Amino acid sequence: MTATAIPTAGKGLLTPDDHALILVDHQSQMSFATASIDIAILRNNTALVSTAARDFGVPAILTTVAEKSFAGPIFSEIRDAFPDAPVLDRTSMNAWEDSQVTDAVNRAGKSRIVIAGLWTSVCIVGPVLSAIDQGFEVFVITDASGDVTDEAHERAVQRMIQAGARPITSIQYLLELQRDWARSATYETTTAAAVKFGGAYGVGIQYARAMLGENAREG
Repeated sequence: MTATAIPTAGKGLLTPDDHALILVDHQSQMSFATASIDIAILRNNTALVSTAARDFGVPAILTTVAEKSFAGPIFSEIRDAFPDAPVLDRTSMNAWEDSQVTDAVNRAGKSRIVIAGLWTSVCIVGPVLSAIDQGFEVFVITDASGDVTDEAHERAVQRMIQAGARPITSIQYLLELQRDWARSATYETTTAAAVKFGGAYGVGIQYARAMLGENAREG
């Protein structure tokens, strides 16, 4: 049987209205021991993800562990994107075992979860495996997550993939939500996020605009 190509996005791609974002334990104490990714890069990628979710209207669930007694405040980059969002503080390492978090997931009403945080092998594996077990489709932003060693991070990612999770990156998340440069409503916010947090890609946008002026558009 011959397949027929039609200009329609695959069902496996994320859209702004089909998922909730959960950011877990991006906190000072957790970052001190993180070695699988440079902390400056981690903060930049987390800022990119947070900005993308805000600009596309994705429901965001922010959660910390022992914020006041041990681990410290959530990254300021997340707070900048969601200044009025509640931060759900927990005692459980597995955020999915805290009813504050699962209640927020249920209020969001999405069957897909996108998640990132510290550390990958504990605070991300726990909710990811739990959510998959309960029928959710889960995407893990691997470069907005980190662990105490490369080994710990990579084995955790492998374990989640084996359970059915889908790994993505921060820039992939931003561009998958935009997906068509003809979507003018979010063109400027998407390119602005890329310029600020998109590394070499953002520098390339700046260069094109400096050289070509108003003609420097991807759509």
